[in-house]
This record gives sequence, structure tokens and C-alpha cells, in this order.
Amino acid sequence: MRRTIAGKQLHSVGLGCMSLSWAYGTPPERDDAIRLLNQALDLGYDHLDTANIYGKGHNEEVIGEALSGRRSEYFLASKTGIIVDGPRRGIDCSPDAITQSLDESLKRLKTDHIDLFYMHRFDPKVPVADSVGAMARAIEAGKIGSYGVSEWNSAHIREAHTVHPMAAVQTEYSLWTRNPELGVLKTCEELGIALVCFSPTARGVLSGTLKDPKTLPEKDLRRSHPRFSDENWPKNRMLVDQFVVLAEQAGVTPAQLALKWVLSRSDCIHVIPGTTSPQHLDDNFHVTELDVSDAVLEEAGKLINQQTVSGHRYPEVMRNTIDTEDFAAA
Repeated sequence: MRRTIAGKQLHSVGLGCMSLSWAYGTPPERDDAIRLLNQALDLGYDHLDTANIYGKGHNEEVIGEALSGRRSEYFLASKTGIIVDGPRRGIDCSPDAITQSLDESLKRLKTDHIDLFYMHRFDPKVPVADSVGAMARAIEAGKIGSYGVSEWNSAHIREAHTVHPMAAVQTEYSLWTRNPELGVLKTCEELGIALVCFSPTARGVLSGTLKDPKTLPEKDLRRSHPRFSDENWPKNRMLVDQFVVLAEQAGVTPAQLALKWVLSRSDCIHVIPGTTSPQHLDDNFHVTELDVSDAVLEEAGKLINQQTVSGHRYPEVMRNTIDTEDFAAA
């Protein structure tokens, strides 16, 4: 299954590379990460997603080291705008910051162009036209092929799109995170923008392998997220157990059912699940070849959704940086 981003036909399942450096579980050794990235291209993956903050540049460096000799084989997306530099933390999508960050990313990635460059978060301090103007100039200079935004709301997406056409919006979308349904999905469909969905397996939960968040490494981001708290996890775990049974009955893995559900929501949707497992890499890529009935997808959606899941998708400190429309507090 191939779908369009920036005028290019790409496989609808891309690879989110973050977990090769940071955030979930224990990152693999560098040689193992390089091996997995090459395996991804060998399988047919043609859309890789990274960001300058993943491992504070480590993720881009690994991709550059692993794949610079195969640059023509994949569509490369990276991001800018989140500052994590000692005491300096926040959002900066000023033109100067975008330009400097882009040059630094190009150097780490060992390439002269990035196909899709996102503003990782909305920066309320900078006029949208100014930020987009920097992206447009980078396109004119040949440093990027297109631009996108991540976790922006519908009104700001439309505003940016009028300044310069946007190629993609990236946001979290899965059975247990339905925020795009509040406006972003419809906006992308109307404007012809790709919707690139991260965490489509609910931060790995819908793989069915996580039994107890307390077993996660100390620095795993999920430990701080409300849905994994002592209060909320037991209720969410019960939903996941039922979901695993539904997937088994359908003859697919739980992660594959989760991916199939997200991809079924719209023809503009792409998914970028991350993994450090060669087997999961293969399973995810071939999900589009599997036949899952509409009835099973509907049952999955009834089982796990905004009303049945317990806890917000982000802790309060992170929630305050998200521009995407949100559900009213229960």
C-alpha cells in the first residue's frame, strides 16, 4: 500500500527511529542499530523519521553513519523546534533557530537535503508566517524538499498552509489516542496534507508484551505518563488483554491489528511505528498485505477508545506544549 507525501508515493508504513536512541526501553548498541536500519531498507522501507532531539543528535548521527551511502533509497524526515540543552528547555521555531538547527541536522545525517522537515511543536512566541518563511527559504535553497508540523491544531495548520503549502502533519494517533479526530484529520483530508501517525501501537502497549510498567527501565518515558500509573494501568491492562485475544482470533499480531486500524481511518494516513526488534520490523512492514475484516476493526475501535482508556496521554508538563485539539477533562 502506497500513499503520498510531498508528491512522492511511499509505503504507508514508515520507520520511526526514536527508540534506536532514546525514550523507550534500552537503546540497542550502535552496531545493532546500524544493522536494523539497513535491514529496514532491505525489506522495502522507504520513509524514515527522526528528530534532532532524539538522543540529542545521536539518532541523526546513527542514520547518517548507517545509510549515507544509500541516501537515494529512502525519504528522510527530521524535526526542529524543541530545545533540550542543559538549563535551556522549551520551544524555539524562530527563523534563525530553524536555519541553524537544519544545518546541524544535515551535518549529522551526512546529507545535503532532508525530504521533510517538521516544526516539532507549535511556538506561540513566533508568528506562523515567520516560521514558515524560514522553511520556504530552506526549500528554495534545496536544503529541504518540503516542510511539516507536529502536534499543531487545525487552525494553525490552515494558517501555515496559506503561507506555504504544507506536506505533512505528524501527531499521535492510535486506538487509545483519538485527538486527530477532533479536527486535524479532517483538515489534512481537506487540504491534501499527509497525516503521519506516531505511536500507532500506543507506545508499544498494543503489542501486548508490556505486563507491568514497573519493569520498564528507570528513564523510560512511559513511567511518567498517566496511562501507566498505578491508578490507571490495571484498567488499561484489562483492555489490552481483551485486545490481544481479538487479534489472535483474527490471525494477526496485536501490533498488526493496531496498525491496520489506524491505516483504515483515511487514505491520507501513514504510520511510523518504531522498534528495535528485527522480527517486529518485518511484521510491521508487511501489515498492509494482511486481510482484517471491517467487523474486527470496528470491534477493536469499540474496545479501546477515548472513553474506555484511563488517564491522559501526556503528563501535565508535556501536555502544556501540545497544540493539537484535546478532549475535555473527564
